[in-house]
Parts: sequence; C-alpha cells; structure tokens
Amino acid sequence: MSRLGRIGAETRAAYRTFLRRRTAVFFTFFFPILLIVIFAGLIRTQPASGGIFAKPTGYYVPGYLGTVVLFTPLSRVSSEVARYRDGNRFQKLATTPLSKTEWLAAQTLVNIVLIGAASVVLLAALLALGGQFSLSPWLLPYVVVGSTLFCGVGALIGRATSSQDGAISMANGIALPLLFLSDTFIPLSLFPDWFGPLTLLSPLTYFARGVRGATYEPVSGIGVLPPMGPGGYLGILVVLALGFFLWGAVAQTWQE
Repeated sequence: MSRLGRIGAETRAAYRTFLRRRTAVFFTFFFPILLIVIFAGLIRTQPASGGIFAKPTGYYVPGYLGTVVLFTPLSRVSSEVARYRDGNRFQKLATTPLSKTEWLAAQTLVNIVLIGAASVVLLAALLALGGQFSLSPWLLPYVVVGSTLFCGVGALIGRATSSQDGAISMANGIALPLLFLSDTFIPLSLFPDWFGPLTLLSPLTYFARGVRGATYEPVSGIGVLPPMGPGGYLGILVVLALGFFLWGAVAQTWQE
C-alpha cells in the first residue's frame, strides 16, 4: 500500500472513531454554538464605552474560531495518543508500514475536516446573529494551519501524560488560559502594558490577530513584532505548525 493509501485508511478509521464518541461530537459542533449564544448576550448587555464584551460581534470572530481550532485538536489528539498507548496499539502499528508521521497526518486530516465543518457552522451562526465581518479567503488557510499546529501540540500532551483522563485534563488546562490570554476575547488594551509582549508566546495569538486582520480590522504590532497583514501572521503560523507537527510525531514511542 502506498503512503497516501496508508494515510487514507487511517484517516477513515479515525473518522469512524470520532462519530462513535458522542461527547466529542457535542464539544466540536454544539459547544461553540452555546459559547456564541452566551457571549452574544453579554456583548449586547455591555455599554459601548468599555468592558470586556464592549466591542462589536465581528471583533470576536477570532475567539469563536479559536475555540474550535484550539480545543478540538488538543483534546482529541492528546486523548487518542493516550488511548493508543494504553491499548498497546502503537506497538501493533510498529509492525506495519505506517509511520509516526503518517499516523499523525491522518489524525490531523480528520481534525481539519471536522474543524472546517464546525467553523462553517460558527460563521453562519454569527452572521445570523447580525455579526459584521468579512468572509475572507484567508479563513481557510488559517483554519487548516491552525488545526495542524494544535494537533502537533495535542500529540505532545498525549505523550507527556499517563492516561486519557490526564491528557484531557492537561489539554483543557492549557487551552483555557490560552483562549482568553491570546488577544481573542479580551482586548490587549485591558491588560497592563508589560503583558502585551507575553502574548507572543502563545501560538493562538498569531491565529487571532491574523484572522481579525482578515475579517474585521487591521491590527497593530505587539512588542518587537511590527504591524503586519494576514499573510505575515499566517507565515509565522506555518513555521510553528511544521515545527510542532514534526515534534509531535517524533516524540511518540511505538514500542515500550
């Protein structure tokens, strides 16, 4: 079987596994919609002169998309790595032609398809609620690259933990702070001046600022990072995605 054939077969198997896990389906498609409903209500109750939810709905598009791009691959890939390890499936895969990189590529493809579908649902819901933003062609590469990046991070989390529960707990413990401290829902103007450059340590910052620049308004520079358009932020994300993907693949141990 060719490399594409091996990746395709593993992708189909991973997709069927996802459909059998109702909790994963809920958090991928319905939890972000619930988040939109809650935050949309908060936005409408805030005064226009300030506050965390004082900006128009279009400003928060990166946060809504970031929720899916961040949480879905971190929780799914980390738990899959732990599940395969606990079930000795990696040892079995080590006897097949499938490589670590091909296995992670299959998991990543499934996540890209699922996150892409969830993103379409999210954007449609935001437009239905009256959100004012552009459906930029930049959204597609941002979702693909962002999903790939966090699949790599998820693989590293799964490798570092000893169980599925531990993997999911660590994934949520990392994702939740990143979601609110990466220039997504909370504007940097509400943080101390010294905090802005620290957001550059979060990969989600480059996703959020690039998506905001493509769909809502130009963004200014942060710290040593000058102002740049969606293409500049996407370039940074591509480098990070390649690095974390390869790191996540190499870090897996298929034989104990």
